[in-house]
Amino acid sequence: MHSSIFTNYPLISSIVAFLIAQSIKFFTTWYKERRWDLKQFVASGGMPSSHTSTVTALTASVGFQDGFGGPLFATAVVLALIVMYDATGVRLQAGRQAEVLNQIVYELPAEHPLAESRPLRELLGHTPPQVAAGGLLGILTAVIGHLLTVANS
Repeated sequence: MHSSIFTNYPLISSIVAFLIAQSIKFFTTWYKERRWDLKQFVASGGMPSSHTSTVTALTASVGFQDGFGGPLFATAVVLALIVMYDATGVRLQAGRQAEVLNQIVYELPAEHPLAESRPLRELLGHTPPQVAAGGLLGILTAVIGHLLTVANS
């Protein structure tokens, strides 16, 4: 059987899940702030977690395509768990530290050498609900992709 990158169901499922998650952030920002912010298409942090939706779509679609008992699925599960742990742990805490550091710099006297520093990015990680929403989005994307793949077979 000849495969193409354009028919690679796990890859397409992952990309679609990422694009949906980032689009949700884009339209949510518009709804909340009444402004278009194109940076939301590539920004990290926020609801839902696009990193989580990407890896869960990959994991579920690998399971649907190659089976849930094989080493490829196991590899995808471990990757997904690492990404989700990182999003709610290390990256979330780094964002919170950035908030504190930005506040400290903001309160420095104008003559201090760091007073003109660019602010650090604060929205880096995700809360558990943001990761859960990303996971549900990823699984839903993979399920729909699987149903479409089966229907076209």
